[in-house]
Amino acid sequence: MSTEIVLSKQDLRAVTAFAAACAESVLGIFEADRPDDSRPRDAIGAAWAFARGGERGKPLRDTAWAALKAAKDAHTAPAREAARAAMAAAGAAYLHPLAKATQVKHILGAGAHAARAAELVADGDATDHIGRAVRRATPVVVDVLGRFPAAPEGGGRVGELIRVLDADLRSLTRT
Repeated sequence: MSTEIVLSKQDLRAVTAFAAACAESVLGIFEADRPDDSRPRDAIGAAWAFARGGERGKPLRDTAWAALKAAKDAHTAPAREAARAAMAAAGAAYLHPLAKATQVKHILGAGAHAARAAELVADGDATDHIGRAVRRATPVVVDVLGRFPAAPEGGGRVGELIRVLDADLRSLTRT
């Protein structure tokens, strides 16, 4: 079995657009907690810029790190998860073409962190948010995900949500 997966720039843009849409759906949770902190919004904006044809470089990576720092500065758990979703959206552009289960986090991390943020706000129910994330996934995103092994074990609740998203999206390819 090959250890490398073929990924085009268009594949990376589709995955990043999916991640940005997932993160954007919970951005308000972070902004309600830290209204003067634009770092997660900036990371999502940079992800959208790449998804729409921009370059993948240091500024995109820097916004991801800044969003992670914003997560550490958040006052509430839902806000922290929303900022992590923004970090993962900017990081999605760096999906590596390696046939490793850990790479699935680049595809589904933003969706899982966003679902966790929504779950914390909704008193423990991420079902609706997971369903919206599945509906956001384009056929290209589902195809790219299918090139990788299933999501790995571990990762706490966010890891569980990654595996739920992974299973739900992979089920779309079955006929």
